[in-house]
Amino acid sequence: MLLMAFSPKMMAEESSNQVEMVVYRSPTCGCCGKWTEHVQENQFKIKSVITDDMQAIKAKYGVPDKLASCHTAIVDGYVVEGHVPADDIKKLLQIKPNVAGIAAPGMPLGSPGMEMGGQKQVYRVISFDKQGGNQVFAEH
Repeated sequence: MLLMAFSPKMMAEESSNQVEMVVYRSPTCGCCGKWTEHVQENQFKIKSVITDDMQAIKAKYGVPDKLASCHTAIVDGYVVEGHVPADDIKKLLQIKPNVAGIAAPGMPLGSPGMEMGGQKQVYRVISFDKQGGNQVFAEH
């Protein structure tokens, strides 16, 4: 059996590698909490903001109605709407496209936080800009 020891320095280095993300979510939505756990497990440091007025948050950050989902996150100036996989967020932050953000519209079965046994639905993550343009960012 291999045991690993973690020094305070190693733990500090790991936490400093985390990217900070603010997640706005409803107090009654359980899948938002599951998605938040998914991104935390993938090196994102979460500040969770519970609000009853998600429409105001989506309007503030320019989320198009047709791309809306249940929660909205802000990371490094980008909007992340809905159940976007952490790998797509990492890709966004790596390539830094000229977009406002990315979204997984609706609540697709099988997306992070929406796991329902073996059920999976094909879905797209869409990038969007401030002028209303959008395109496919990833397919799952």
